[in-house]
Amino acid sequence: MAISKKQRIWGWMSFDWAQQPFYTLGLTFIFGPYFAYVATEVFMASGATEAAADAHAQSLWSLGQTVAGLFIAITAPFLGAWADSTGRKMPWVLFFSAIYVVASWAIWWLTPDGNSLILMLVVFYIGFIAAESALNFTNAYLPSLGDDREVGRISGSGSAFGYWGGVVSLFVMLLLLAENDSGVTLLGNAPLFGLDPALREGTRSVGPFIAIWFVVFSLPFFLWVRDGRSAPARPTSIGSVWSDLKATLAGVTKRPSLSAFLIGSMFYRDALNALYAFGGVYASLVLDWSIIQIGVFGIVGAIMAAIVTWAGGLFDQRIGPKPVIAAGVWALIVVCTIIVGMSRQSLFGMPLPEGSLIPDIIFYVCGAAIGGAGGMLYAASRSLMVRHTHPARPTEAFGLFALTGKATAFLAPALISFCTWWTQSNQLGFVPVIFLFLIGLVMLRWVNKDGDRAEWSAT
Repeated sequence: MAISKKQRIWGWMSFDWAQQPFYTLGLTFIFGPYFAYVATEVFMASGATEAAADAHAQSLWSLGQTVAGLFIAITAPFLGAWADSTGRKMPWVLFFSAIYVVASWAIWWLTPDGNSLILMLVVFYIGFIAAESALNFTNAYLPSLGDDREVGRISGSGSAFGYWGGVVSLFVMLLLLAENDSGVTLLGNAPLFGLDPALREGTRSVGPFIAIWFVVFSLPFFLWVRDGRSAPARPTSIGSVWSDLKATLAGVTKRPSLSAFLIGSMFYRDALNALYAFGGVYASLVLDWSIIQIGVFGIVGAIMAAIVTWAGGLFDQRIGPKPVIAAGVWALIVVCTIIVGMSRQSLFGMPLPEGSLIPDIIFYVCGAAIGGAGGMLYAASRSLMVRHTHPARPTEAFGLFALTGKATAFLAPALISFCTWWTQSNQLGFVPVIFLFLIGLVMLRWVNKDGDRAEWSAT
């Protein structure tokens, strides 16, 4: 039975739905804050003050993100070139998906005593590497799903569908599994399946939950999305793949629009990833939010991400991706400025009454902005990359997209870590993120809104 274009598009979008809980539940709103809590307790037990322990916990989390990002940056272009040379992407998606499922399940073993703290940090970021690597290959299917005008809407709809997956999964975790400090879920009940709140088993179940969710909801992708039938022009070897990749990298320097876009997106995507990775950690360490509060914050952000990303896809189809990207970056600059100027005690130097809800309300608004602007930014960037992509080498192109997205992956976490340590302030640690967004915004000036396909196809 033939697979229709509509099935291929829905199958492709289902991968976003299946994988999003790793980012929503794992990286940002459940496991990330839980890791920060456990790490802080471990460091305080070793004699550190609470402020120093908080800073050390944030620095440790950023170190994991840095190392994982560098590994992805090094491997993504080569793996993409290899997949394009062989004409097969699906085996790589299956390979990384298997690693992703195993690593996600394994984070269950981060117990509150922190005995496996470093091991679980390594395991989580192995899962992160696998998730990002699989995503690079699935992104490479995007150019085959529609023309340049359709791709923006498909990319935005896929990302929005993924965010709805994050919303639903977060609701399930908060209502039925993740416990607060009193040992109950958002419904006021003990976690399901007899999970022990004293051992934080409800929160720790996020690992198996992410793994099961992916296995179930990725099935449409593996059933309806297929590699093309074209065979490689010549036998594939490491040497020939490396030669093709070097030629592609050299060619980037001769394409000013692509160069400006890759450099600009390198900075603003690095800054955005830092916001995703540290948003929940910031809420835990600066605002003293519980896992339940952070989860509700995540729901607000994910719902807004789904709505705004979908709308951004429609605007992309009408006016192109470049203005959508610029609007998203400006919104995130405003958010970062607020984060830097706010604490539980004050707002831009103005003292707040004890117990004031103003920081909580403002950060909920910031969460909505991060979700909406971030989702729109990612989808539009993916769309603009398609407009700079050679039809015969899509995986290699998105490998370069991943390279520039991760080449400076160490930069934002490292700068956050340094500024946090230097100032002993979790808020001031975010100052460098503002400058990364500004650099990305400036580089957009030299990007052709229609890409550069017409230029290189004519040569």
